[in-house]
Parts: sequence; C-alpha cells; structure tokens
Amino acid sequence: MPADAHSRPSDPGIEPHVVIVGGGFGGLAATRCLADLPVRVTLIDRRNHHLFQPLLYQVATAGLNPADIAAPIRSLVADEANVTVLLGEVIGIDEQTVVLDDATSIDFDYLVLAAGTTHSYFGHDEWEAHAPGLKTVEDAIEIRRRILTAFERAERTTDAAAREAELTFVVVGGGPTGVELAGAIAEIAFRTLTREFRAIDPATARIILLEGTDRVLRTYPVELSESARRQLVGLGVDVRLNVTVTGVDADGVDTTDGRIPTHAVVWGAGNQASPLGRLLGTPLDPAGRVVVEADLSVPGRRNVFVIGDMAAVTSDGSPVPGVAQGAIQGGKHMARCIRADLDNATRPAFRYRNKGELATIGRSSAVGVIAGRQLTGWVAWMAWWSVHILFLIDFRSRLLVFLNWAWNYLTFRRGARLITGAWTARNAHPE
Repeated sequence: MPADAHSRPSDPGIEPHVVIVGGGFGGLAATRCLADLPVRVTLIDRRNHHLFQPLLYQVATAGLNPADIAAPIRSLVADEANVTVLLGEVIGIDEQTVVLDDATSIDFDYLVLAAGTTHSYFGHDEWEAHAPGLKTVEDAIEIRRRILTAFERAERTTDAAAREAELTFVVVGGGPTGVELAGAIAEIAFRTLTREFRAIDPATARIILLEGTDRVLRTYPVELSESARRQLVGLGVDVRLNVTVTGVDADGVDTTDGRIPTHAVVWGAGNQASPLGRLLGTPLDPAGRVVVEADLSVPGRRNVFVIGDMAAVTSDGSPVPGVAQGAIQGGKHMARCIRADLDNATRPAFRYRNKGELATIGRSSAVGVIAGRQLTGWVAWMAWWSVHILFLIDFRSRLLVFLNWAWNYLTFRRGARLITGAWTARNAHPE
C-alpha cells in the first residue's frame, strides 16, 4: 500500500478519516456507529477476527471451538461501504499519522485506540512461559493443550508423586476469569473424563484457586463473593485466600503458603493496558491506562480518543470498569463526539451505564447483579448464559454456542477436546 493511500484530507470537501486501532468490542462498536456518518474509517487489528472474550475460557476448557466465538472482522463490516479493514500492528503514533509494522504510514483526522489489555505478571514476565494467561485464541488453545496433556501424562506414569503433580491444576487469581476457569476444569476432571482412563481416576485431580486477597470476585458485593466461594468449594475446587504467588517454574508454583508441584498453571491475576497508550506520551495510571478527558479524548489532543480497557475514566464519580459493556458504550460515545464535531455542536461527556455483572462458576452455578438485584446459583447461571448468547456477534455463533451448551449440559461431554501439536516430552513441559 502506498504511504499516502489514506492521506488526511487537506480540502474541507474531503470526508474526515477516522483510524480505529483494535477490532474488539469497543473498536467494532465505534466502527459500526460511524457507518452512517460522512467519514472514512480504517479499522486496524493484529488479527483478522473479532473475539467474544467472555466465552474464551470455554475454548480453553474444551467446551467450544475457537470459530464458535470468533468471526472475521471483514465479514462483520462488509456492508459498511465507508470502512476499510487492514491487518497489521501499529508501532508508532505521530501528530496525524500511525505507523504499521511494515513501515506503512496512515494519516488520520481522528484516531481511536481500542487495543484492550494484556497480561500483567507484576514484574515477573518470566512466569508467562509456565503460567499462560487467557486473552487470545492462541492462549486458549495452549491452555487447553496443557490441561488435557496433564491427564495423558498422568495415565502414563507409575510414580505416585509425579502423577499427583500431573493431576494438580493451579489457577492464579480469583477474578471472573480465574473463577470460571477453576469451575470448568473441575467439571472436566470430575464429570467429563470419568470412565475414560484406566490407570488413573480423573476425579482424584486437585484444582487449586489462589487469590491474594480475602475473597474471590472482589468487585462484587461481599455476599456474592462468599456465595461464589461456597459454590466453588461445592464443585471440588480448593480455594485458598490471602495466598500470593512468589515464583513459577516448569515443575510448580511457589506461594506464601508453600510450594505446589504442578505442570498446569493458568494465570488470571492481573491485567495491564496495551502498550500502545505509551506511544501517546500522555499520563498513564498504574495499570498503564491512558488518563482521558470526560469525552474520552486525550488531554491536549481532541482528535485522539482512547476507549475500553485502555482508558482510565470515571463516570458519576466512579471508575469505569474494564468490561465489554464499558468498551461498547465508549465506542458509541466516541462516534457521538465525532458527530457533534461535524455538526459544530458541543461534545457530550461520557456516562457509563452499568447493566449488571455476572460471573459463572460451573454447571448451574453463578453469581451476579442485575438491576440492583443479587442473583446466585441456577438463576444466575441461566442469566449468564442468556446474556452471553444474546450478545454473541452473529446468528451462527449464537446457534453453535447454544447447541454446544445444551449438549454439554445434558451429557457432561465437551466436544472440543483436541490436543494440538506434536506429542513430545518437550511439548508437554515447554521451557
């Protein structure tokens, strides 16, 4: 592509060019809301698909296939004539230009950063090799491989200590991701794999959830946090509170409560904003999020917006949480601001509307708050599934997820139990 393929218009008669970085919830919402405005839109993402992250843990635990919760970005905006999609990674941002990884420069009139978050290992990035987080399809497939491989290796060993280590699964972090993963791994061990092995009993597996504070789901009301803990324990999960990780290696996890021999560790303890925010040279909060104005623009740069998990913003005096509904609302708000600019009107301030919180724990187990009402157990679980199926990006995904969910519920089977990659000792314990 020539460097001036998306040149910023110098003639007022040329439609403004909006560059959106990130095809997640926020970026896609922004793109769709700009479809009816007299602007040109370029949507840039490192991957060619939009991913429904709230169900990614189901891919990691063999309940769904990646294609069930992802769709090509191009197909999602194919009907938007003013939208161009580019596959690439932004490595530089200047006053009116973004630079891609192949040195292509793209000029903009408006820039929207919606690149989400990545894992945070609190200064110990070396732990990532042994404790992958869950943000991408690749992460989910790797976690699935490690979980299923652990049972296969346990079947082959005759050493009692080695077998116990193989059948020990550690989830670090008691937030929604950690709680959902721990519950799903428990279902695999205690329900799905029964009667499938001969040398081992999968039900002897230990699923350990480590949380560094005094309760899981800390952003939820205390009563729901305690309900979630009890439901996890009821599913067979060993919930350890006020326990922090001090080290992770190929053979185990060191904690303030002692060492846990294991080869299957999943990290869900922390997030940090995409490093793209640093390219703006503007103040960041401790989590690396860009501190934005009330209209979600960057201080001193009214044509640059940051939305979703990358933005540090308050609404009605409270921080806006880094969840999908916040990103979607941010994308829609940004489009309203551009519309206001085109109409020479005053931009509105962003106001977040909390539509509720839901976290699933396991089969018929969940907690949540909707319209100020606390939900637990089966009712919360049904609400969780209904909401997530409703907000899947297209009809095909909704249908596939519903059918898979119904099959899993009725049979306890998980149909996506594929171990990808060559079967080798190194593959089982990556260095």
